[in-house]
Amino acid sequence: MRRIHMRFPEGKGKALTLSYDDGVEQDQRLIEVMKKNGLKGTFNINSGLYASPGMKYNPGNVHRRMSLEDCRKVYLNSGMEIACHTWTHALGERLSSCLNMQQIVKDRENLESQYDCTVRGLAYPGGQYNDEVIEIMRYAGIVYGRTVCSAHDFRLPTDWYHMSPTCHHNDPQLMEFAEKFVEISVLYDSVLFLLWGHSYEFEENDNWEVIEQFADYMGGRNDIWYATNIQIYDYVHAFDNLIFHIDGKSVYNPSAMEIFLEADGELFCISPGQEKALTYAAYDKRR
Repeated sequence: MRRIHMRFPEGKGKALTLSYDDGVEQDQRLIEVMKKNGLKGTFNINSGLYASPGMKYNPGNVHRRMSLEDCRKVYLNSGMEIACHTWTHALGERLSSCLNMQQIVKDRENLESQYDCTVRGLAYPGGQYNDEVIEIMRYAGIVYGRTVCSAHDFRLPTDWYHMSPTCHHNDPQLMEFAEKFVEISVLYDSVLFLLWGHSYEFEENDNWEVIEQFADYMGGRNDIWYATNIQIYDYVHAFDNLIFHIDGKSVYNPSAMEIFLEADGELFCISPGQEKALTYAAYDKRR
């Protein structure tokens, strides 16, 4: 049997993404840190909870939501993904079916209009969701849901509606996980580091150095693909839709995306619409 493993763009075996919630003022500084180090990620927004223009917060209030105008200035053309966080940060078994539907559909509709983009991702507010919520997400065209349950590993999701992050940025093992991720030699399955949190927590805990150190350490590496949640979902989905010959010697790529894979230790790139033979001298000699 042939050993075939997915590789990310350019044949990379690792991917890194960040996922941050609520649309708060501190996202602006976080995006500056991310862009400085070449990182990308997803910002999950409640489209029914924008601050009023010119809103003045009480001293000491670190959870400062931005106005729609300010959010557009921060996120538009930033290279980051915009995703749902529900309309008013409510979801789950405490709500009726129609209210769960409203929270998801209205948030997606608002965000697509406000940011002129297609929105297909969601972060569960407070980590609250159930099977009914997932069914509504499917009908609403939402293809993944990010949880708040740290997996403490680098495995790719097998169920994208239970997309667990590697860890929260306040995890005491954050840099230990980062070092382990960097040092991994990818021989088999590709790996993913997904970091999540709320950027206001850096101000609340006076620890911006946590994300600055992480971004500086993880950024600028040739073997890591820096992507958003939806970019990773789309790429993995396209790989999963490759059509292989029964003997694994050839593959057809029906997607519009260039896909990389490793077959018996050799890297192959399959262009959109291409059928490609996965044969080479070393493989033939073993026959």
